[in-house]
Amino acid sequence: MTSSVELTLLIVYALSFYLFIIHRSLQIARDHYAKLYGLRSGWIFHRFNDVSDAQWRNFRGNLMILTLVFGIFTLVATSCRKYGLKAKGMSVVWLMVSLVYLTYLHGACVLYILSIASANFLLVKICGRTKFVFLLWIFNLTFLICNRVYEGYPFSLFGQNWAYLDNYRGTFRWHICFNFVILRMISFGYDYHWANYSNRFDKEKHIQRCSNCSSGRTCYQLLQERSLENGKFSFTIYLCYLIYAPLYIAGPIVSFNAFASQLDTPQKTHSLKKVVWYGLRWVFSLMLMESMTHFFYYNAFAISGTWKYLSPLDIFIIGYGVLNFMWLKFFLLWRYFRFWSLINGIEAPENMPRCINNCYNLESFWRNWHASFNKWLVRYMYIPLGGTQMKLLNVWVIFTFVAVWHDLEWKLLSWAWLTCIFFIPEMIVKSTTNTLKVESSVGKFLYRELSAVAGAVTITCLMVANLVGFVIGSSGINWLLSKFLQKEGLPTLGGMFITFYVGTKCSFESSVRINHDLNLIMQLMFHISDAKKKHIHSR
Repeated sequence: MTSSVELTLLIVYALSFYLFIIHRSLQIARDHYAKLYGLRSGWIFHRFNDVSDAQWRNFRGNLMILTLVFGIFTLVATSCRKYGLKAKGMSVVWLMVSLVYLTYLHGACVLYILSIASANFLLVKICGRTKFVFLLWIFNLTFLICNRVYEGYPFSLFGQNWAYLDNYRGTFRWHICFNFVILRMISFGYDYHWANYSNRFDKEKHIQRCSNCSSGRTCYQLLQERSLENGKFSFTIYLCYLIYAPLYIAGPIVSFNAFASQLDTPQKTHSLKKVVWYGLRWVFSLMLMESMTHFFYYNAFAISGTWKYLSPLDIFIIGYGVLNFMWLKFFLLWRYFRFWSLINGIEAPENMPRCINNCYNLESFWRNWHASFNKWLVRYMYIPLGGTQMKLLNVWVIFTFVAVWHDLEWKLLSWAWLTCIFFIPEMIVKSTTNTLKVESSVGKFLYRELSAVAGAVTITCLMVANLVGFVIGSSGINWLLSKFLQKEGLPTLGGMFITFYVGTKCSFESSVRINHDLNLIMQLMFHISDAKKKHIHSR
């Protein structure tokens, strides 16, 4: 069977799978909607709308207010840039506007944010040129944990004279957003510390290899890796970085170096046309989410617990649907805030560069799910902890930190440690296959088949880990296993595995064909370049 015929059959299977999922999801929603929590009257064909997810409900409900706020923010910033304001001037303007925004969100709790941020700045400035990394981590981890334990510190803790301020705590819990501020404070500390040492980043080599930089623009990596002068590490720019309004609530996460580098010169990587198209694609994705929440009710099934009484097949469909709902929710949240940041001239990394259904190994999944956080973890944790030389140990430290950073819950620690357990076999297999070079056609065939099987196993493990971490908790593992390992659940488990195998093969074969086409294009470009050189020499 030729590869093109095989790919066609795989695509037909995949399309049939999704058509079946859609059909069955509509049936389940129609049969059980009366038992679900979190459904409200919708606007599409008079159907109910699933707003059971608190994060999505709050974002959707405040979308018009956020758009108005960021529109005003953009208008002020654009006007100030026209008057030629540079780094210090722009940081003051953005800081003032962002403080107004924070006061609306958190009320009197802005005092907590400014106090902790100021203490971190003093720590960095006093100890930053020494080997202070241990102190930086202790300081920030202490507040990360205490903020959650004391639920944002009621003012009454400091005496009855301060208790009246508890009536002015704003509309949004400050200690939830502060998790992102902690990442920025650590970034500022590290970048200030590294600015005193010689930079190993080869700028000239990077410009030659990077398509953006070689064309006269500046990519995010170059903004992040090049050192800044001491003047950029001022208190005003630091505070502006911590509470920059478009990225404050949910990111994406930008390193201090990258942010401060764009204060003088707004980003040029994305043209106005590209940014507008980016916004239109976001609107289309929002309509897709509205369709999902009006027709399928995946999250409501999980929140209500109704799915526990369904068949193994329906449980799989709901579980698969919940993970896709989560991906689309975060996709919309992060792209919305990144869009406003781009309009204001600050480029942030794309958090969801690849669809969840197109990731068939753990490493690619975590590079493409909250990708800016992944970049942060690599820069400020993975490499300082030893990088690839200590990879087996690093994943435990990093994923434990990620779980604690999200919240102090056992189910998140279970998610983190399950992910680490699933990571270890993949790392061992990858290191083994990298040392072995497959040359024969039979060997290549076996390699592709084993890769597809490994992909199916990985996707199954990812589903289990994420359902445990964000839906059912560690106590639900036994229930999940009992449903699929009994006689009724085994056919569903087998069908699920075959489907993931087919999905992996589709991704693998498509990437092979794309790489083949790219190689042909590159060869053509080389031939054209050689022809031009010969033409010039002949003249």
